[in-house]
Parts: sequence; structure tokens; C-alpha cells
Amino acid sequence: MDKGKLAALQPYINAYYADNARKLHKVVDKILFKFGGLSNKDMDDFYSLANEVFVQAMRRYDHTQSFDGFLYSCLSNKIMTEITRRNREKRRADRLSISLDSVNQEEEECSLLDFIASDFDTFEEAAKTQENGQYQDKVQLYISKLSNLQVTILNLLIDGYKPNEVRGLLEISQREYADNMQTMRSYENIKILF
Repeated sequence: MDKGKLAALQPYINAYYADNARKLHKVVDKILFKFGGLSNKDMDDFYSLANEVFVQAMRRYDHTQSFDGFLYSCLSNKIMTEITRRNREKRRADRLSISLDSVNQEEEECSLLDFIASDFDTFEEAAKTQENGQYQDKVQLYISKLSNLQVTILNLLIDGYKPNEVRGLLEISQREYADNMQTMRSYENIKILF
């Protein structure tokens, strides 16, 4: 920007940045008034954005209209664009966040939790025994807390049957199998083993 144009815009710079940029902040506040839920951090972000827009507006200003109106339209457009961008990011984040309990209708209503491998193997722990027999008592207590169907599932898995074979033998759905497995692996049940 040449010195002549800068000198012509100096009164605007002085007016907008006097008293800690109070006038510029008022314009930003007026634009943001219709939006709720903005934190102080958000306001600071928009004030910083307003500083950038102010510099861009000074470079592009051609004296065919009032500087105040030109700056207001530049600020309004940039702030609306920024709010739209932030909202898109939130929606994108919402699409990426999936509940582990959400079910997939196409695959017999199985949840993602059913497919996630766990580092704790309930069946391996249940099959272990300790020399003093104390661990066997814990396993028996664990098994006593399970339903008959869950005990049957546990026994079939210990015998080496695969999950789809267990479902076929017991004639239960994949969802029912997954629900029983989740209950068997729940902390409330396995904490007995420790």
C-alpha cells in the first residue's frame, strides 16, 4: 500500500483502533449479536479475524463508498464464512463420532462393540486354575452369576466351538449372542476373577 493511500486511511485507523480497538470490537459485536453460545475465546478469535479483515479492507478500499459500510460488509462476510466453517467442522466431527453401541442394520443388528478385540480373554481366565484352589472358587462364583444360556455359551467356547457354531447350536441370533457375550465380559461379572 502506498504512503498516500495509507495517509488517507489514517483517520479510519485512528478511529477504529482508539481505546484498545473499541470501535472495531463494537462492529464485530454487532455482527455476532445474532449468534448465541460464543465463549470469550470465540470472541477473541473473531476480534483477531477482524484485525486481518481491517487490513484487507484498507488495501481494497477504493473510496467509491463509505469506509464504514465497506468494512462492515467485509467483516460480515468473513465472520459468516468463519462461522460456517466452524459449523462444518462440528458436523464433520459428529459424523466421525460413532457410538460403540450403535447397530448395523445390514448385519443382523451387530454393534461395533461386538467386533472390537479385547485384551482380556474371559474364557482363558475361566479355564485357568491355581494350585491352591482359591482361583477355582472365583471361577465358580463367576459362573454362578451367569444365566444358563451364558454358561452354555461359555462351555461351548471353552470346548473350542467358534461363535457362529455356538449361535447355530443354540439357535440364537447374532445380536442375542453379542448381548450375552457383553454381559459375560462386563466388569461387574469379571471383577470376581481378580
